[in-house]
Amino acid sequence: MRRPGKLKIIHMPGKTYRKTKEQAPTKAVDLTSAVGFIKEHVRKSFNETIELHVRLGIDTKKSDQTVRGNVVLPGGSPKQKRIVVFAASAVDQKAAQLAGATLAGGEDLIDKIAKEGKLSADLTVAVPTLMPKIAKIARILGPQGLMPNPKTGTVSPDPAGVVKKLMAGQASFKMDQQGNIHEAIGKADWEEKRIIANATVLLDAIRAARPTTAKGEFIKSVTLSSTMGPGIKIAN
Repeated sequence: MRRPGKLKIIHMPGKTYRKTKEQAPTKAVDLTSAVGFIKEHVRKSFNETIELHVRLGIDTKKSDQTVRGNVVLPGGSPKQKRIVVFAASAVDQKAAQLAGATLAGGEDLIDKIAKEGKLSADLTVAVPTLMPKIAKIARILGPQGLMPNPKTGTVSPDPAGVVKKLMAGQASFKMDQQGNIHEAIGKADWEEKRIIANATVLLDAIRAARPTTAKGEFIKSVTLSSTMGPGIKIAN
């Protein structure tokens, strides 16, 4: 007798989600209409995050078509950022913490992370002189996407200045393995104009980051959604 395989659990959408989905626009709408609909249908039990999802028309197998960049969101960032700074100077460490860094340290901090094998953070910033030392914890930071990188502006001789920009709304975006970009651009209780401004600036930055080798239509689709809500297609 053949032993039955493991049961596959299928999670069905909740009643509230299904109701919102039924009322959602079936065709692409302008950004203002999409934001308005989402704000009218968010959950009242918690402050949902509003996210922008962009599907790119690039060849993910080609390394020269990686899409990434930085952008300052004019409406501010909806994310609570835990920023860790690697700086050799005690002056730079103190300045970074005053600017909003959660933690700052030098080689002692690198050794501590190497020993513990983990780091709880959303972003890291480093001075260039410490990058060779940070290489010893690349296996810890790398899988979490926490390695400081000059391309994202997180390697700088002025770490406090970088922290200030990050706290003010600077965001880094990067496509995933499927060629999509997902970025939080607001909270449900924000004014519509803040969310619209962030979405507009982010889309402009993504268009500007188009690889020169990309062929055909670059942005295939744009969708806006809340944490618990259905996606609303945006006319681009």
